[in-house]
Amino acid sequence: MTTKNFYDLPLISTERAQAGKLYQEFLRVPALSVGVYVLGAGATDPQKPHSEDEVYYVVRGRAHIRVGSEEKVIKPGMVIFVAAHVEHRFFDISEELEVLVFFAPAERD
Repeated sequence: MTTKNFYDLPLISTERAQAGKLYQEFLRVPALSVGVYVLGAGATDPQKPHSEDEVYYVVRGRAHIRVGSEEKVIKPGMVIFVAAHVEHRFFDISEELEVLVFFAPAERD
């Protein structure tokens, strides 16, 4: 993956949708990887705990998230931190959810 300095989120989201993926990584350096994750209304979040710390920025949509034993209603503009190895999941997705996902260090393949 070639590292650039500027990214067009709507273009990345379009490419992700055309590829039929839930997650599209668009930046990877040793200390950080970044991608877009989208779940449709009513979808089930299939992810499992990661080996890296993770930050979500909610771009659009409405849902709930469970991080460990804590639950929260989320909406656009929210930032969520998930420590490495902690169970977490989006649920009760009432509007298609699009989040920017930041892994530090870069997510392992």
